[in-house]
Amino acid sequence: MNTITHHIPGLTLTSRRFELPVDYANPSAAKINVFAREVVAPGKESADLPYLVFFQGGPGSGAPRPTGSSGWIKRAVQEFRVLLLDQRGTGASTPITAQSLRHLTPEAQADYLQHFRADNIVRDAEAIRQTLIGDTPWSILGQSFGGFCAMNYLSSAPEALKEVLITGGIPSLTRTVDDVYRATYPRVMAKNRSFYERYPDDVQRVREIVQHLARYDVQLPGGGRLTAQRFLQLGLSFGMSDGFEAVHYLIEEAWVDGAHGREMNWNFLSYIEHSQSFDTHPIYSLLQEACYTQQVASDWSAERLLGEFRPFSPGPDDPVLFTGEMIYPWMFDTYPQLQPFKKAADLLAKKTDWPMLYNVERLCNNVVPVAAAVYYDDMYVHREFSEETAQIVPNVKLWVTSEYEHNGLRADGEAVLDRLLKMARGDL
Repeated sequence: MNTITHHIPGLTLTSRRFELPVDYANPSAAKINVFAREVVAPGKESADLPYLVFFQGGPGSGAPRPTGSSGWIKRAVQEFRVLLLDQRGTGASTPITAQSLRHLTPEAQADYLQHFRADNIVRDAEAIRQTLIGDTPWSILGQSFGGFCAMNYLSSAPEALKEVLITGGIPSLTRTVDDVYRATYPRVMAKNRSFYERYPDDVQRVREIVQHLARYDVQLPGGGRLTAQRFLQLGLSFGMSDGFEAVHYLIEEAWVDGAHGREMNWNFLSYIEHSQSFDTHPIYSLLQEACYTQQVASDWSAERLLGEFRPFSPGPDDPVLFTGEMIYPWMFDTYPQLQPFKKAADLLAKKTDWPMLYNVERLCNNVVPVAAAVYYDDMYVHREFSEETAQIVPNVKLWVTSEYEHNGLRADGEAVLDRLLKMARGDL
């Protein structure tokens, strides 16, 4: 384990790297590095502090990069040594990118990628715990997909956990990926309605943009083509507290008067490119549906079910609807850095022998305190499914709130984490 320490205002940061197996069923074979950043308050570097491990949302995103003591980290370092885990394949861990896997055949890519779901992220965390503190249990905090990891951890190694905190990320334990997307599409439709109610002028603006993209080949500044389907993926942000505004302000700048008349604004195209992270975080596109898949194939669930929801195929006078977090096979033709994964993505979508992610019998006997924020209008994680899981797993306290959207931990992290800690400890 290699370590490097830095000091920034309000925090001491120690970088740690761990060499771990790609496949825990064959630990002597290929290895990867997993990066974690340890965060403590200044003056507490040598203190005997318990750990709080953070599991980032995604999948496919690295942990936060602190720039100072603020948000939930400010509250956490009052009593914890925080471990920000770059989940395998993300951030400063051994990366999964088109560059790093281009040399592999599609079959080899798919074989490698199957080991990057929540179950192996949790196995990595357990190996790191044994290295750092042996058998001492620690606390964990999971945001969104990180909550899926937390529930897997509770299912697979409850003895390792002192308390579990989850924000916007209690998964269904048994429902299929089709169940998930049949619940998700109506929520995305509802967010679209709210968006257009707030910005009614955007109904026509969006229609004009989509019609233009359907007629013309519009190239993005960094390569690749902006299609109507890709533009409509901006709806991914509608589940965040600032998502409507981000999309509206972008749409306002869509056009410019050029040398040959009205044309798409270069700045608009550049902003779209930088607001979409599918190229830079390929795990999200490759394994999003696999987050929900147990012993069956996802078989491109979001694509198969899209036709069940007529508003996504609007008539000439209907509002054009944005999509949400759904992943579609056409993305592996459209996004340049996803194109090398096209065949592997299809192999993963057809894979039928995904391991189970949750041991329901063990969860039914849970004794670890769990406190979770469940966002009433969450666009990404179905509230009713979260409540259903809480009915199955004992010792779970829910805070169901409409005060926040899915990004509550980012928007008001100090207050959110403080409340969850009090709930887990019986103070609320």
